[in-house]
Amino acid sequence: MTIAPFAIQEIPFSYRGSWFGISPVIAEKVCAEDLHLVSHQTGMHPVLRFEARDGGARTEPAIIATPARLSWRHPHGTIELVYQNADTIRLRGTGLGLRIAAAHTALTPFGGTYLYRDPADGAHVFTSYETGRRYRVTVLTGSTSLTAEGRELLGGGDRHLELPQETPWEIAIEEYRTARAPYRADRPFDEVAAAAQATFAGFADAVAPWRTPDTPAAELAAYVMWSATVAPGGFLTRPAVLMSKHWMDKVWSWDHCFNAIALAAGDPELAWHQFMLPFDHQDPAGALPDSVTHSEVLHNFVKPPIHGWAFGHLRRLSPQPLTDDQLHAAYERMSAWTRFWLDRRRVPGRQLPHYQHGNDSGWDNATTFDAGRLLETADLAGFLVLQLAQLSSLATELGDPVAAAAWDDTGQGIRTALFEELWDGTGFVARRPDDATTSSSTSLLALMPIALGTELPDDVRDRLVTGLRAHLTANGLATEPVDSPHYAADGYWRGPIWAPSTVLIEDGLRRAGHTTLADEVSSRFRALCEKSGFAENFDAETGAGLRDRAYTWTASSYLILAEAFESRRTGTRTPERP
Repeated sequence: MTIAPFAIQEIPFSYRGSWFGISPVIAEKVCAEDLHLVSHQTGMHPVLRFEARDGGARTEPAIIATPARLSWRHPHGTIELVYQNADTIRLRGTGLGLRIAAAHTALTPFGGTYLYRDPADGAHVFTSYETGRRYRVTVLTGSTSLTAEGRELLGGGDRHLELPQETPWEIAIEEYRTARAPYRADRPFDEVAAAAQATFAGFADAVAPWRTPDTPAAELAAYVMWSATVAPGGFLTRPAVLMSKHWMDKVWSWDHCFNAIALAAGDPELAWHQFMLPFDHQDPAGALPDSVTHSEVLHNFVKPPIHGWAFGHLRRLSPQPLTDDQLHAAYERMSAWTRFWLDRRRVPGRQLPHYQHGNDSGWDNATTFDAGRLLETADLAGFLVLQLAQLSSLATELGDPVAAAAWDDTGQGIRTALFEELWDGTGFVARRPDDATTSSSTSLLALMPIALGTELPDDVRDRLVTGLRAHLTANGLATEPVDSPHYAADGYWRGPIWAPSTVLIEDGLRRAGHTTLADEVSSRFRALCEKSGFAENFDAETGAGLRDRAYTWTASSYLILAEAFESRRTGTRTPERP
């Protein structure tokens, strides 16, 4: 199978390990007329603008993007761009010129891009304050001309190189720090393109070998993940799958779990790095950061403790057992993470921990939090029950029965409190930790304890299933019912369909024995992605993609559900692991 060309306005053209991509999206909800080289070192920064030229003027050719090759196509000629490796791209043109301009026209002591010609090798170099990197342009065939004011210009002004259309030309552009040996082309352009195609194809075959015409978006989902992966850099000391190479260019401390699960069977090493990455920045209290990116680690919020649930799936899907060192590392880190919730997020004398803001839940503005930001909620308690069960199992496996019994006792205490204190006979309520007042909402968040599966009493499970049906639209599970007075079509967690809630609920339904509804949830979400791509979230009624349009946890969730669908359809089973 091969991917049909994808919309460059939705998915950046990039390469595994690269910190930059080629895209017209240069900031949140900002789409430029021209393609840009956009770097994600120190943040999202457009560095170079690529302007196709015909007859000495800007032209607007058709843009064709596939995993291995990006093309500008015009009746008078073509420009092509391929990745040679993670920091080097090659471009060639026939019949069209190309202007490569600094994205920022102002150069100050604190921002902008400077252009000079290196007398040592004749290459032209753009240096960017925003990324702290250099971008060297080496001419391989053809010639370049500069505007008179472009080179070594200070202050405001136009800085660009221009490749003329009169003769075929080819160049290389490299992103690097301070210096490197002069660029030498060791392979022809088409061979570079073929190597890039083979590299991606190998990844797709590894993570989605099961793909068929019944899962038609699997290969594009694999590309979204492959192209959003960066090499270790800055605070990301492991290879990392960013949430996007648009403006959501971070790793949040629950998003990473879905990427790890999707990668587990085909690329277990990368999956392990995804799972452990936020734990590299665990604070002394045991809390995980809210997010990590190249030059920033945020601790002002946390994210929900779904890590025990995710770790169980990662182990189940991995083609080989984790090593003892990996098991001990996971156990120690998840233990500290769990102790944070037990020791730092429980009011003395109370069993249930609390969120301090909707952001802590991952459901930032869900209607649950209209009643107050500090809340004890059923989803949090349910996730901790699952995590405590995982820790008890791990402690037993690692030869510590005393710890295993303690984790089990704690889990039973939280499970009991969940049903005694937050279940009102018809649904789960939220409770303020300061005065114990309770509130209810119509948010899908109140139904997330379905993730407990067989841990749920029959009457509770049946009520939750009934509630879930009220959220199920033709496109999937809306986070707020479409007939709710609080519903907003593009309201973030107040209506749109999201991938993580879908995967957690589908898994819980299946384990609870409600396989027909689980199948329906899975099929509708997969069809949504096949129709609308891998957006951050989706309009529940129209299915239109919303916000960031190249989101990896959406792509990974599609792969998780699609793989499970193909396994059920073909009768194959993933081996069970402890």
